[in-house]
Amino acid sequence: MINFADTTMELEVFGNVSIYFGIGVQILFALLLGGLVGYDREVKMKAAGFKTNIMICIGATLYTTISLLNLHTSDYSNMIDPNRIAAQIVSGIGFLGAGAIIQGRGSVSGLTTAATIWVVAAIGYTIGVGYPFVATMFSLTVLVVLRLLNPINKLIEREDERNNYHVEVLSYGSVQQTVIHILEMENVKVISMTEETHDLTQEMRILNIYINGHPRSIERLTSDTTDAIRVKKVTAREILTVPSILTANEKF
Repeated sequence: MINFADTTMELEVFGNVSIYFGIGVQILFALLLGGLVGYDREVKMKAAGFKTNIMICIGATLYTTISLLNLHTSDYSNMIDPNRIAAQIVSGIGFLGAGAIIQGRGSVSGLTTAATIWVVAAIGYTIGVGYPFVATMFSLTVLVVLRLLNPINKLIEREDERNNYHVEVLSYGSVQQTVIHILEMENVKVISMTEETHDLTQEMRILNIYINGHPRSIERLTSDTTDAIRVKKVTAREILTVPSILTANEKF
């Protein structure tokens, strides 16, 4: 039986440390970095939210760490290739990514969530091989991409290309706060937003939104809203004029 108390591992910045200290640091980084990315997904009510991204990051870290420990402690170390673990993580995480992609009538949603799952697994692998601070840099980059690219979009999307749109969101229960959060991330002007029940049980809701924005903003809005949990269907159509009763009672 191997005495792990005398086993050490290489960890970025810390150098050669005890295996228990090293794994403890890796677990903390996996919790933190997976949680950071998961929090962004959670507030947008994505299928892969806070807990899912943490579990993905910890799982990838665990597989990688155990693979490297086997390489250093096994009697058959010359037959062990830790790089195969990375390949298996990449292929295995594809099943989760495929599950996050939902194909509807003529539209595909969930691609950003699937890509995020893929990247979080890579972050976990990076932690597992002993580079938690490099993983932190990539995690911050992911957050920048997910949350802070709107100023660039505003530069690309010209004001003279903005049009009026009517967006309908059919959902199981109210998703108004989620949609408001998504709208705040986009360069759009909300003219009116009303919610009404769709059936006698009041479980199904329809959220009617009249907005002015660039076609690309509407496309992102539709995709992000469709990807949110409890949302059944989202439709968006361009309209020439906004009903006068709405413009007279503008709330946003």
